[in-house]
Amino acid sequence: MANYSVLLIAALIVISVPVLTLFIITPLIRASRPGKVKLEPYECGIAPTSTAFDHRFSVRYFLIAVLFIVFDVETVFLFPWAIRFKQLGWFGAAEMAVFLAILLVGYFYAWRRKVLSWV
Repeated sequence: MANYSVLLIAALIVISVPVLTLFIITPLIRASRPGKVKLEPYECGIAPTSTAFDHRFSVRYFLIAVLFIVFDVETVFLFPWAIRFKQLGWFGAAEMAVFLAILLVGYFYAWRRKVLSWV
């Protein structure tokens, strides 16, 4: 039964910390009401000429973002492989070669479709 008392105390602490934080912060949030300037999209002092929803972004921006994420994830997978290179041996090298080949196929596909031509 003593093991469960430690668990109960930990659960009470875990529940009480966020509740106490909310009780302490609520008056502070009410005291600092945002003004007109704080509600504007830019706080630089220049009045906005249009709303944020008036302008449309090109799909190419999103395509570049997806390509960045794909190649950024590639580097995340390369670091652990490089650290354990000696332990993985030829099997690890073959696996990484397949992984990089798939990424290169995607890169050349994007290049052939002229996705990167405007950058």
